[in-house]
Amino acid sequence: MSDSKLDPKDRSEQKPPSGSRRNFIKNTGYAVGGLIVGGVVGNLIRPATKELIPSKTEDTAVVNYNQALMYFNQEQFMIVDAATERIFPKDEQGPGAQELGVAYFIDHQLASDWGMNGREYMQGPFFTGESTQGYQGHLRRREIFDIALREMQNYSNAKYQKNFPKLAPEEQDAVLTAFEKDEVKLTTISASGFFNILFSSTMEGVYADPLYGGNDKMAGWKMKNFPGNQMAYTDIIEKEDFVKLPPMSLREHMTQ
Repeated sequence: MSDSKLDPKDRSEQKPPSGSRRNFIKNTGYAVGGLIVGGVVGNLIRPATKELIPSKTEDTAVVNYNQALMYFNQEQFMIVDAATERIFPKDEQGPGAQELGVAYFIDHQLASDWGMNGREYMQGPFFTGESTQGYQGHLRRREIFDIALREMQNYSNAKYQKNFPKLAPEEQDAVLTAFEKDEVKLTTISASGFFNILFSSTMEGVYADPLYGGNDKMAGWKMKNFPGNQMAYTDIIEKEDFVKLPPMSLREHMTQ
């Protein structure tokens, strides 16, 4: 508060170090009309002989910032990452679930309304439904994953004395098969019911738009020659020959 009461004459006499403001603008190219600038304006300000931003090369790694955990803890993520890879493994046709980022897709879905069954009626009474009716209980999907992943870890340790991600591929297959066939007895949920959710979520993560966390680099679509979310087909729809289009994500429409 004391600074605001300085005499205007006193403040006018308080000069910054010589050339400090000019050097700040020259070195950063930040403030022109209140905007952060670069490009043409920045080049006019900063010395032309000094390159401050390194040029992009072909070796520069592209980071997918969409691959960040929103619900799982690290242990849960590692279990799902390993399990989905056994459901959709890498082979000569293309990448598997791990490379496609399927575990991130499932994580993001659980963090959304889907994980909370936000658009479904979830009030009682609850009765055991027929196999064709799907899940009929009170637990949300994220709660089902929490319980089932812990039980998968417990089962793996009881049978093989190792956590699920540390098991050999054939041992992981055996654990998943035990869940699929309800050989693992869980008190709160159906083991096969969880496996069905995990299986369907895996396939969705392989082929969903990359905007949702899976299908990294649209590699799932490329394996199927699927064109993705094209804006229109009017320029090719009447052509007699088959036209193969490079896939397009919803993200690309947002930047156009």
